[in-house]
Amino acid sequence: MSITFTLDPAVDPALRDGVLDLWTDVSNAGGAVGFVGPVDRETVRPELLRHLAAMAEGRHRLLVGRDAAGEVAATAFFSFNAHRLQKHWVWLYTVMVHPRHQGRGYGRDLLAAAADAARGFDGIEAIRLSCRGGLGLENFYGSCGYKEVGRIPDAIRVAPGDDRDDVIMLLPLR
Repeated sequence: MSITFTLDPAVDPALRDGVLDLWTDVSNAGGAVGFVGPVDRETVRPELLRHLAAMAEGRHRLLVGRDAAGEVAATAFFSFNAHRLQKHWVWLYTVMVHPRHQGRGYGRDLLAAAADAARGFDGIEAIRLSCRGGLGLENFYGSCGYKEVGRIPDAIRVAPGDDRDDVIMLLPLR
């Protein structure tokens, strides 16, 4: 199977529902994408709508990966900095690969496609992301060229008594 990426796809109901289903399924499979499962679509929907509104305002851009069947299989949102001294780098948020595609290299493909896309953004020199510690995500991102540049201990409270580090990663694009 392969995956095909599109930057800034037209947002129609099928895409919106596909991203919503992906985000819900990833959250329920234990993915660190802003929720702790179990969650349903209605729990995730307001956050997706915030992302879509930011896209409409030009503050976010969406990268979507579709599998051979045309289903939404992976996503990442780019978020641009409003501060004039930080416009040379972009955030990467909500990096997701559907659980049914885990182990097929789609995560690496997604990050490579994100780097390629960001290289085409005017004035962008780096991608920054943060990830939840305790899941080995920093090792995965590190294997894709990202460097750990900061760590805030116990900044993410998954549950009472289960605090995780917020790990900040950077990928220089030059």
